[in-house]
Amino acid sequence: MTKLVLHLFHNDPAALATVPTLAERMHQATDVARPELEVYIFGPAEAALSADDKAEFNSHVDGLVKLGVRVTTCIGLAQQAGAEASFRARGLVLESAALAFPRFATEAATVITF
Repeated sequence: MTKLVLHLFHNDPAALATVPTLAERMHQATDVARPELEVYIFGPAEAALSADDKAEFNSHVDGLVKLGVRVTTCIGLAQQAGAEASFRARGLVLESAALAFPRFATEAATVITF
């Protein structure tokens, strides 16, 4: 496996807590054989990126970006929510899901959905 995508879809407390924590631990692992890592936030979970009551989740996401982990979210949903500019300002990568999932396939990525 050369790439691992943690796909965060569900907007429930367990998923919102697990994915950023897992991504951070994986990124900090010292094993030289670790795969490239990406977090893709899509669907109901994307709403948490702009929710006032999800400060801890958003802090973890911003921390991943600062560590250099690619955190991607759906541009269409961001535009619908009026959040495109704020997401870009945070360093989130915006990409259509219609392009992201085929990209994962061409990259032979393993995708784990939460």
